[in-house]
Amino acid sequence: MRIQDRTSRRKARTGRAKVSQSSFVFRTWGGKRKGAGRKSTRPEGPGVSHRRRPLLASRFPVHVSLKVKVGLPNLRGPKLRKVVLKCLRRAQARVGFRLVHFSIQGRHLHLIVEAVDARALARGIQGLSVRVARRINQTLGTKGKVFADRYYARVLKTPAETRRAVAYVINNLRHHESQYGRKLAWGFIDPLSSGLDFDGWRDARPPPQEREYEPVGVAPGTWLLRTGWKLRGLIGVNEVPGGSFGP
Repeated sequence: MRIQDRTSRRKARTGRAKVSQSSFVFRTWGGKRKGAGRKSTRPEGPGVSHRRRPLLASRFPVHVSLKVKVGLPNLRGPKLRKVVLKCLRRAQARVGFRLVHFSIQGRHLHLIVEAVDARALARGIQGLSVRVARRINQTLGTKGKVFADRYYARVLKTPAETRRAVAYVINNLRHHESQYGRKLAWGFIDPLSSGLDFDGWRDARPPPQEREYEPVGVAPGTWLLRTGWKLRGLIGVNEVPGGSFGP
């Protein structure tokens, strides 16, 4: 009887020793999840990030996009396009800031600019935005904001990146038409862009198109906009740029 009791107690102790203790997992915040957070209710969609903009060296051009508020007339329409063109021409060259390429689309502007630093870039775009907003409000007899958000800016640091941006801006109308399954006429250059004065077309120079405004944009000062981008090939008049730039 004693032997059985001793054996039973030994088995019990052995059994207890083999039982492993449950481990607890302390959960922590696992970082940012894609799609998490409150969804934007703005008619224009999510805005541009308000993080601090990176520093800018004068040797790098910048691709800038400005989006207008929902409800405004088409910027390419007869009522507003001359207003916008006049504002672009007046703002194309100021201290530390140069507008080289542009494209006016229905709800946004695309620009390629040069600036001596980030402060000069901000002042140049702010001055242009205020000028455009004031003139549009005067034309429409309205008041208030014209642009939906702060401007989007992408610094161009390589020849390939610069070429993509230049093609995207001057052929932006072809890009948007292709999104709707439409094609522009062969050899057509958007008159509401800097394409009419562009000297980097790969094709033979198209026949002159009727223009309703004086040239907008100044000669580039940075190596990337003068020569560097051409290392990646000239741009075709009928080239449909892919990708997406801007918000």
